[in-house]
Amino acid sequence: MKERVGFGKYIRFALTFGDYIVLNVAYLISSWILPDGGHLMSKWVWLIANLAFIPSASFFSGIHNDRILYADRVVINALQSSSLFVGVLLALLYIFDIYSTGALSAFVFGAVLFLLISVWWLLSRRILKRFRRMGFNFKRVVIIGTGPTGRMVARELASDAGYGYRLMGLFDDDEHALEQIQGEFTAPLAEVEEFVRLNKIDIIYYTISAENDETIRRMMLVADEAGAEFVYVPKYHKIIQGQFHIASIGSMPAMTHILSPLYSMPNKIVKRALDLCISLPFCLMSPLIFVPIAIGIKLTSPGPVFFKQKRTGIFGSEFVCYKFRTMKVNDEADSLQATADDPRKTKFGDFLRRSSLDELPQFFNVLLGSMSVVGPRPHMISHTEEYSALIDRYMVRHAVKPGITGWAQVNGYRGATKQLWQMEKRVEHDVWYIRNWNFFLDLKIIFLTMFNSIRGEKNAY
Repeated sequence: MKERVGFGKYIRFALTFGDYIVLNVAYLISSWILPDGGHLMSKWVWLIANLAFIPSASFFSGIHNDRILYADRVVINALQSSSLFVGVLLALLYIFDIYSTGALSAFVFGAVLFLLISVWWLLSRRILKRFRRMGFNFKRVVIIGTGPTGRMVARELASDAGYGYRLMGLFDDDEHALEQIQGEFTAPLAEVEEFVRLNKIDIIYYTISAENDETIRRMMLVADEAGAEFVYVPKYHKIIQGQFHIASIGSMPAMTHILSPLYSMPNKIVKRALDLCISLPFCLMSPLIFVPIAIGIKLTSPGPVFFKQKRTGIFGSEFVCYKFRTMKVNDEADSLQATADDPRKTKFGDFLRRSSLDELPQFFNVLLGSMSVVGPRPHMISHTEEYSALIDRYMVRHAVKPGITGWAQVNGYRGATKQLWQMEKRVEHDVWYIRNWNFFLDLKIIFLTMFNSIRGEKNAY
């Protein structure tokens, strides 16, 4: 068998070398912005800084190998890498008795590095994807199994040419399944070994049930002998969607289902800190906004300034949600959603709804801990009872605190839900958010909410 030749290792080396260039640019910028250079301008500090980056470059080298990685995950890895760098840098400065460069200088250095390395990693990945779309730096892959899981893997690999995967063939002993595949090379399992060897396959994706011990053992041997990577993809089923952590029961391997990253205590602390950093200053400054709005409400209709309503919170608990009153006082407020031309709305209330200003009192809910700035929107109790019986996974959206804004809202699923599919799409987006939460996703949703509020939304009524 000919040895597989590729330029992947040279690309990884070039990108890692670029990481060190970024580190040194961050070093120069930090020295420039800090008073007296923060005592960074020393050949010993420079040398120690480059040594301190070695653990980060090693632990996070996978960023240059992962072909399917979304932008928010790239930024999170950049934050983790920069934080590790600062910790190692401070430790080395202490070990070498260099006290002139203090913790403040190290943190500024780390912050600049985080910004630059984020930009560099995002930009380099974009360039590399363009390079792969031109037909370079691709991986030859085959898929074992043509069932739903195998087809799902094929779709994912082909969803973006920038990932750099070239599907060479699909293999299965099910003749009927092979006949259903159009536009791809297909063959029985007996031909896998020769095909992998002759076509210098890089990755074998195995999607058949692992209960067939002999087949999976034979395919792993084929991969080992050909120098290919073997990837086992568990048989897909909608019941086991989500994230799993590898665990064990004694000597037996097991997988623990993790519904949301927000079940981790560090992530809970980060999200609560973001909520307090936004809600506390706003609540302190709220009279500047609340007084004019209160006057407008009182001048346009009799009744209270605030509208209080019980809604469904985390784990199905009930809480009192606060809003500015936008309607005339009526008996249907707790059961009937507002519509575009709802006669119950006042003119000033219609303005508050379209600008989303009616939601501002909910920052007090955030401060009190019953809501978060970002999360699934809280529904009326009557709607929770109605839709939980109609929509699969509806109650999953209550696995985290409800939010003032959410992933469904910035994707256009807000306002009245006249048809069942509209609520189904809202639930789908809410569950996706719960499963894929990260700090930068919250920041993205907050930014999009502010942008949409300024631009105006057709479903805001």
